[in-house]
Amino acid sequence: MKKACFAAGCFWGVEAEFRKIPGVVNATCGYTGGHAQAPTYKQVCSGTTGHAEAVELEYDPQLVSYDQLLQAFWEMHDPTTKDRQGPDVGTQYRSAIFFYDSEQEAEARASMEEVQKKLSAPIVTLLVPAAPFYRAEDYHQEYFAKQCRL
Repeated sequence: MKKACFAAGCFWGVEAEFRKIPGVVNATCGYTGGHAQAPTYKQVCSGTTGHAEAVELEYDPQLVSYDQLLQAFWEMHDPTTKDRQGPDVGTQYRSAIFFYDSEQEAEARASMEEVQKKLSAPIVTLLVPAAPFYRAEDYHQEYFAKQCRL
């Protein structure tokens, strides 16, 4: 198994979309990229922690490639809007790819360059080394799936 981590706005929808991809074994909502240790949702929403809402993936590289995950990432959000996705505004909703090694960094950079060729506005997605990932509160995990069961 391998890991990948993406921020693309509110983590509920991002997590739900990644869970649909065969080969994604687990998708966890959480916070990363900031300075606060073990932040809460309320703290992250305040904009003072520096964290982004993100989804950490565990995936089987024999079933899905990192490049396929990158393509899904680009398709599930607008990488040209800074610190917002739809009605959600703030640095916690920024677009970012958190890479775990130089191979992921190179693949992400190449993917970003290819996607940029198709867009009229500049991509503002951050490409940064993975930082400590803090799992979000239980009620955020599989949020959409839980709502559909109610």
